[in-house]
Amino acid sequence: MIDGASQTFLQLGIIFIITAVTAYLLRLARQPQILAYVLVGILLTPIFKIITNTSIIDSISVIGIAFLLFIVGLEMDLKAVKNVALVSSLGGTIQIIILFVVGYVAALFLGYLGLEAAYLGLMIAFSSTMVVMKILSDRKELQTLHGRLAIGILLTNDVIAILVLSILSSINHFSFIVLGISLLKFISMFLIAYLASKYLFPSIFRFAAKNQELLLTSSLAVCFLFSIAFYKIGFSIAIGAFIAGVTLGNLTYSVEIAGKIKSLKDFFALLFFVSLGMGISTGMIKTLWLPILILLIIVILLKPVITMTICSLFRYTKKPAFLTANSLAQVGEFSLIIAAQGLALGHISQDLFSIVIVIMLATITTSTYFMDYDDRLYRFLQKPLRIFDRFTTEGLEYLPTMEKPTIVLCGYNRIGYSIAQGFSSEKKKLLIVDFNPEVITQVIKEGYHSVYGDVTDDEVLEHMNLSKITMLISTVPAVNDNILLIRKVRSHNTRAQIIVTASEVDEALRLYREGADYVILPHFLGGEHVSNLITKVRGKNMVLHEEKARHIEHLRKRKTLGHEHPKVE
Repeated sequence: MIDGASQTFLQLGIIFIITAVTAYLLRLARQPQILAYVLVGILLTPIFKIITNTSIIDSISVIGIAFLLFIVGLEMDLKAVKNVALVSSLGGTIQIIILFVVGYVAALFLGYLGLEAAYLGLMIAFSSTMVVMKILSDRKELQTLHGRLAIGILLTNDVIAILVLSILSSINHFSFIVLGISLLKFISMFLIAYLASKYLFPSIFRFAAKNQELLLTSSLAVCFLFSIAFYKIGFSIAIGAFIAGVTLGNLTYSVEIAGKIKSLKDFFALLFFVSLGMGISTGMIKTLWLPILILLIIVILLKPVITMTICSLFRYTKKPAFLTANSLAQVGEFSLIIAAQGLALGHISQDLFSIVIVIMLATITTSTYFMDYDDRLYRFLQKPLRIFDRFTTEGLEYLPTMEKPTIVLCGYNRIGYSIAQGFSSEKKKLLIVDFNPEVITQVIKEGYHSVYGDVTDDEVLEHMNLSKITMLISTVPAVNDNILLIRKVRSHNTRAQIIVTASEVDEALRLYREGADYVILPHFLGGEHVSNLITKVRGKNMVLHEEKARHIEHLRKRKTLGHEHPKVE
């Protein structure tokens, strides 16, 4: 007779052994790991019925959701989205409202009643913070413009989802008084979390950081503390875990905390997706294929169009708008949490809950592929996407003087800023090209010639006056964009010097083969700068404490401009 503990261990053993084999095979085929986890769940229960009693795994996955949202909150960098706050808050809210209405109408058309239709509308509205941040982090795109746009919109998604959860939990005995009390409770807890992160936790974690085990224990204690507190006042434990993550995420030690909890995140992420695969009913898919198909079309096709339109209306050019919209084309973990609460409260049926699971799994899988091949997808759709230019190309070029610039700088943030400062005494010679409207606004204030748009856009390339320039400098990290720039410049001008940027050595060598005169490798550039600095100090050509004072002043200015250094992953 196998006891409960042994049964749990054996089930976990089976899951991890089969998952390891499946993940290894898919890794060789260069397929996303999430797909491996889902496939294992489908194989183990609905198809081969190797694990028939999934209650233990389901219980662990519920705990897993809380830990996953804790990590999501922990990795949520609020400072990174301050430059896109307007589109994130207002645009994100508009996006949710439109998607909710579209989903609600589609559900009514499919024959669902008012409350169930509302749940389907909410399910479509929210994207997956966990999946998007994981992929952006793996690709080191968290600090890109589209990365910050996606994170900002997801943050708005998460805040609204939390409010929706609190409203739905009291809908059976709904009154504005109950709603007001719920909101007051939530705001009070959020205020406590904010005050704790500002006045209490910094000193606690300053001491805890001296011992790695204490740092991990303290972090988990905060997670459970907020989860229990939110549960006691009538909210989901997942909400409390998310708020705990956000609270710790803005501490100095957030990177160390995230590193300690990363293994827990990976463990529970695996079980979470496996349990979703286990919950799929193959018979349900056969009978409910029509609503699944219609909802998939809305999420995969219509949702990105709505998101891209909103980003374009906020004057973002089509490439970052497309990449942002492409990354949000899925149903997220909050959709599942809302659906699970609806099932527990008797608001929705088991079949509807299964539909949510299928839609979530399908869209997360397709979204992973879409994000992996986003550059190819963008190039394929570049011509039809020109319709979005009508929102963003008005006032494309700003020329404060009649003299045409002879030097083009593509990309102003971080490296580009330092380069531009070298031309501060002769601004009329420099043309700055960037696809971030906030950057262009700043550049115009400083009096530089500027063009707003994507460097691969034909209209933007025309404004660069390539046949007349003497130098083109690109700080854009995308290798394909830089290859296009090199070829365009060389086709118009064989004398111009071309300086471009690469992230890897192989990319740099490829750019040299394409005709670049010099390739900037930012990681190596820092080492060269420090080496030169040390040489000057040792040769007594520089006083180190004077250089320190200049550097501090420079860093403070960078901070006011929002030029945070990318975090090391």
